[in-house]
Amino acid sequence: MNLQGKTALVTGSTSGIGLGIALKLAEAGANLVLNGFGDVEAAVAAVTVHGGQVRHHPADMSKPVEIETLVRYAEEQFGGVDILVNNAGIQHVAPVEEFPVERWDSIIAINLSSAFHTTRLALPGMRARNWGRIINIASAHGLAASAGKSAYVAAKHGLVGLTKSVALETATTGVTCNAICPGWVLTPLVQKQIDARAVDGDVARSRHDLLAEKQPSLDFVTPEQLGALALFLCSEAAEQVRGAAWNMDGGWLAQ
Repeated sequence: MNLQGKTALVTGSTSGIGLGIALKLAEAGANLVLNGFGDVEAAVAAVTVHGGQVRHHPADMSKPVEIETLVRYAEEQFGGVDILVNNAGIQHVAPVEEFPVERWDSIIAINLSSAFHTTRLALPGMRARNWGRIINIASAHGLAASAGKSAYVAAKHGLVGLTKSVALETATTGVTCNAICPGWVLTPLVQKQIDARAVDGDVARSRHDLLAEKQPSLDFVTPEQLGALALFLCSEAAEQVRGAAWNMDGGWLAQ
């Protein structure tokens, strides 16, 4: 697949799923705008290896003004955003009656509202060029719930709904909008949950138990696998994949 001449903006892409997707898009020849607060130099270096042009912008995805600056930066650097991957996300676990209000607000802002803002800003250019790919990284929690994760579940369900609405609004154009719904992926976010659950320091048992609760494969989805799926959604073969919530979850939602 050849994405040369296309520009991809991937939010939350200095590590984990976002970086895995950015690497796959770069391998196909796309220029990349990365975003995030992680090890920026390492992420840029990893993507640059594949030969495309790479930029980074540190926009805080909870702030609409900074999100607008990010999209405008991509347009200034490369002429537009052809592929938008909304991946930025955070998590907090607590019963709903104990859930900190500020945590709720930040999770909704970063996991859901940021995708609305990037989409509304990038979509006019995609329409003008009659080509675009919007890929929202939702979650198995966008299709099923778990206790203690009310804000995350609400945001991811909302992201799936946003995906469907945008897909309908662009159905007669060359722009598609789809969601990817991963199960457990061994990202820094999930590793924190494993470490927090470990009894007597038995991280291996904690890892197994976490997977066994939800993911029948007993194995993690990888960022590379998710990147390959994102790349497919950018292809001509996926031109009529519109409004899908595509789960890659080791059997989680088959139960």
